[in-house]
Amino acid sequence: MSKKQPQSKREFRDGISKKRPAKSAKPVSKTTKSSLHFAKRGEAEQAQEHRSQRGQRGAARHEQSPKEYAAPVKQRAAKARKLVVRAPNQKIQQHVQELKEKRTDLSRIEPERLQKVLAASGVGSRREMEEWINNGWVQVNGRVAVLGEKITPEDQVTVKGSAIKLKWADRLPRIILYYKQEGEIVSRDDPQGRVSIFDRLPQAASSRWVAIGRLDINTSGLLILTTSGELVQRFAHPSFEVEREYAVRVLGELTQEQMDALSEGVMLEDGLARVERIYEQGGEGANKWYNVVLKEGRNREVRRLFESQGLTVSRLVRVGFGPIGLPNRLKRGQFYELNPMEVANIMKWADMLLPGERRRRK
Repeated sequence: MSKKQPQSKREFRDGISKKRPAKSAKPVSKTTKSSLHFAKRGEAEQAQEHRSQRGQRGAARHEQSPKEYAAPVKQRAAKARKLVVRAPNQKIQQHVQELKEKRTDLSRIEPERLQKVLAASGVGSRREMEEWINNGWVQVNGRVAVLGEKITPEDQVTVKGSAIKLKWADRLPRIILYYKQEGEIVSRDDPQGRVSIFDRLPQAASSRWVAIGRLDINTSGLLILTTSGELVQRFAHPSFEVEREYAVRVLGELTQEQMDALSEGVMLEDGLARVERIYEQGGEGANKWYNVVLKEGRNREVRRLFESQGLTVSRLVRVGFGPIGLPNRLKRGQFYELNPMEVANIMKWADMLLPGERRRRK
């Protein structure tokens, strides 16, 4: 007896369906057929009418003015987000401007030394003012002034018989960071007509920009300018020992003995000079880069220090001065003005009083 071949699932399913009796379908009358036909036709007409109504509503929306047409909530929210991104926050801008232009009540300003106020008012340098006071050329409220005395905004000061309109620190000073380029000079007047950094800076209303330290014509990098004479003094005077950091490229390479000699001190034409720190930063070919930190800013001091070791500086870039570093986003020939909060932080670092503050008695 031959065995039956096993059935597949499909064959098994088909066999079962063949065995089952077919369900009797109800006959469809002519009336039913016609009603179905008209029902389908009615749905099509309704759909067409609905589409035409939607088109009319859309056309009416376009004809309406922007004030009459209200966009959907999601669309309005999306537009609002775009406007926020596109337009800066006006309140924040206004607040920053108020801080920048805010003046302090003069009655809250502490008394200041006479020579310091005169120098800040543009009469002359502090040393000149000290000489004029000693010569009796300065009067306070009609009497001859004494060197070292302090005055307030209520006092009347005359110099060589002329009344002086004194300038008081009743607002925050301005500070600018400028990326000096090679070939530019840090001077307003030049007989040779060379390019000055002051030609690239904005105007300082009712004051003038003063550079904190100088960079020679062949040196590039960070240059700080401010409207505060006291801030210039705090940064540049040797007694405060503010660090200056430079990136130096030389033709050749320093030995460890030469680096030690620069750290210990080298006698130059104007006295002993030394570096606080020096690091090798690599280089390509015969050129090597070094990172050098000094606490003074004599004329061409970095170049002369390397020349004392038989090396010539081919490129010199100042990358830091005190707490301020050269911003990465700043390109050559560009400047960045510090905002009021940044200016206040610099003044705190320099141990300077903010407008309206009084120094606490110890």
